[in-house]
Amino acid sequence: MAERSVHVIPLGYDNAVIAERIVAIVQPLANPVRRLKDEARRHNKLIDATNGHRTRSVIVTDSDHVVLSSLEPRRVLQRLGAPDGAQP
Repeated sequence: MAERSVHVIPLGYDNAVIAERIVAIVQPLANPVRRLKDEARRHNKLIDATNGHRTRSVIVTDSDHVVLSSLEPRRVLQRLGAPDGAQP
Protein backbone atom coordinates (compact mmCIF):
# COMPACT_ATOMS: atom_id res chain seq x y z
CA MET A 1 0.00 0.00 0.00
CA ALA A 2 1.56 3.30 -1.11
CA GLU A 3 1.75 6.14 1.38
CA ARG A 4 0.48 9.48 0.24
CA SER A 5 1.73 12.67 1.86
CA VAL A 6 -0.77 15.39 2.65
CA HIS A 7 0.25 19.05 2.83
CA VAL A 8 -1.67 20.62 5.72
CA ILE A 9 -1.87 24.41 6.08
CA PRO A 10 -2.19 25.58 9.70
CA LEU A 11 -4.74 28.38 10.14
CA GLY A 12 -4.06 28.97 13.83
CA TYR A 13 -6.04 28.03 16.94
CA ASP A 14 -5.46 24.32 16.20
CA ASN A 15 -7.26 24.58 12.84
CA ALA A 16 -5.90 23.50 9.47
CA VAL A 17 -6.93 22.92 5.87
CA ILE A 18 -5.53 20.47 3.33
CA ALA A 19 -3.58 22.40 0.69
CA GLU A 20 -4.61 20.18 -2.22
CA ARG A 21 -8.30 20.95 -1.55
CA ILE A 22 -7.95 24.76 -1.78
CA VAL A 23 -9.51 26.36 -4.86
CA ALA A 24 -9.36 30.05 -3.88
CA ILE A 25 -8.19 32.37 -1.11
CA VAL A 26 -9.98 35.73 -1.12
CA GLN A 27 -10.53 38.76 1.08
CA PRO A 28 -13.92 38.82 2.82
CA LEU A 29 -14.92 42.39 2.02
CA ALA A 30 -16.48 42.14 -1.45
CA ASN A 31 -20.24 41.62 -1.76
CA PRO A 32 -19.89 38.46 -3.90
CA VAL A 33 -17.75 36.90 -1.16
CA ARG A 34 -20.35 37.85 1.45
CA ARG A 35 -23.04 36.17 -0.66
CA LEU A 36 -20.79 33.11 -1.00
CA LYS A 37 -20.47 32.95 2.80
CA ASP A 38 -24.23 33.33 3.27
CA GLU A 39 -24.96 30.57 0.77
CA ALA A 40 -22.40 28.26 2.38
CA ARG A 41 -24.02 28.92 5.76
CA ARG A 42 -27.46 28.01 4.35
CA HIS A 43 -26.08 24.74 2.93
CA ASN A 44 -24.13 23.87 6.13
CA LYS A 45 -20.81 24.19 4.29
CA LEU A 46 -19.39 27.14 6.25
CA ILE A 47 -16.45 26.40 8.55
CA ASP A 48 -15.44 29.15 10.97
CA ALA A 49 -11.75 28.71 11.87
CA THR A 50 -11.37 32.22 13.32
CA ASN A 51 -11.93 31.24 16.96
CA GLY A 52 -13.96 34.42 17.41
CA HIS A 53 -11.41 36.73 15.79
CA ARG A 54 -11.98 38.96 12.77
CA THR A 55 -12.26 37.16 9.42
CA ARG A 56 -9.35 38.26 7.22
CA SER A 57 -9.55 35.63 4.48
CA VAL A 58 -12.07 33.25 3.00
CA ILE A 59 -10.83 29.91 1.68
CA VAL A 60 -12.94 28.01 -0.85
CA THR A 61 -12.35 24.27 -1.23
CA ASP A 62 -13.03 21.85 -4.06
CA SER A 63 -15.93 20.38 -2.04
CA ASP A 64 -17.63 23.81 -2.00
CA HIS A 65 -16.86 24.31 1.68
CA VAL A 66 -16.06 27.86 2.70
CA VAL A 67 -13.48 28.28 5.48
CA LEU A 68 -13.22 31.57 7.38
CA SER A 69 -9.71 32.34 8.61
CA SER A 70 -8.24 35.08 10.77
CA LEU A 71 -5.04 35.00 8.67
CA GLU A 72 -4.47 37.52 5.88
CA PRO A 73 -4.64 35.93 2.39
CA ARG A 74 -0.93 36.72 1.91
CA ARG A 75 -0.08 34.77 5.07
CA VAL A 76 -2.08 31.74 3.90
CA LEU A 77 -0.21 31.89 0.57
CA GLN A 78 3.10 31.97 2.44
CA ARG A 79 2.09 28.89 4.38
CA LEU A 80 1.21 27.22 1.09
CA GLY A 81 4.76 27.89 -0.02
CA ALA A 82 3.80 30.28 -2.82
CA PRO A 83 5.78 33.53 -3.21
CA ASP A 84 3.93 36.80 -2.43
CA GLY A 85 1.37 37.60 -5.10
CA ALA A 86 1.68 34.20 -6.77
CA GLN A 87 -1.18 31.80 -6.95
CA PRO A 88 -0.82 28.40 -5.30
